[in-house]
Amino acid sequence: MRPRQSLPVLLALGIAASPAAASATQPEKNVDELTGRWDITVHAPEGDQPSWLEIRRSGASALVGQFVGTVGSARPIARVDTDGDAMHFAIPPQWEAGQGDLSFDGRLREGKLSGTVRLPDGAQRTWSAVRAPSLHRTTPPRWGTPIRLFDGKGLDGWRALGPSSQWTVEGGVLRNAKAGANLVSEQRFEDFKLHVELRFPKGSNSGVYLRGRHEVQIADTSGEPASDSLGAIYGFLAPSQDASGKPYEWQTLDITLIGRQVTVVVNGKTVICDREIPGITGGALDSDEGAPGPILLQGDHGPVEFRAITLTPAL
Repeated sequence: MRPRQSLPVLLALGIAASPAAASATQPEKNVDELTGRWDITVHAPEGDQPSWLEIRRSGASALVGQFVGTVGSARPIARVDTDGDAMHFAIPPQWEAGQGDLSFDGRLREGKLSGTVRLPDGAQRTWSAVRAPSLHRTTPPRWGTPIRLFDGKGLDGWRALGPSSQWTVEGGVLRNAKAGANLVSEQRFEDFKLHVELRFPKGSNSGVYLRGRHEVQIADTSGEPASDSLGAIYGFLAPSQDASGKPYEWQTLDITLIGRQVTVVVNGKTVICDREIPGITGGALDSDEGAPGPILLQGDHGPVEFRAITLTPAL
């Protein structure tokens, strides 16, 4: 798609700008319809894959945003170009194979987006997107009876996703010995409070996915908090302080998720307090943010152990 020339460019080229041309440089109605958050499904030969997009105004007319791919963290979009009902943006690769840009082209039709994406390795996919739900709750939750998702005896209520599962249970401890399959709960949940007791060796990395879509980071980190520190909502929300313990020590995560609002307590210290999660994080199971989802334990990165996983659902 070829972006329209702006009025200053037309003048610089010595082309007279008619009133119609001048009005064409003003923000269009379609621009307002494009802004906001979008839950994307990329259609690939190996199956549908989730992504997420936010488009917002910057100043009088520029559009910028951020994007989350199938893997990785949220990354900024410096410019979103529009032409009528068409849109385009390109960003550098993150964890994708190849050296080219990740290039998105789409069109707005009846409140939905669809188009094509060219991957950094040159492969092309189609994609479709719907507006992300607000998930705003109008009344405080009423909490139900706590559920022990891990009983210390076995893997009942869980299933491995992918080959080479490394998950075992021994001595009341759920252990992922090394990188392998993720583990997902059979039950699906909407709003809840989650208590997790865990430990991991030096340098390890894992995560707990809320509804299978929003990763609370588990990692051997210390020092200045970042969006990939222990207790972060990966790529989106950094902890307010470093509350992490030492490697090989048992630590606790207490997480409350109500709609998009999340509170994270690490080892008794509140590090994220009633913050909004903008969208899915990399590694999500799907992009259907309005639906209930499972608890997912990340097993495809590094070793981690759990001895307690208790969830209290909202009624």
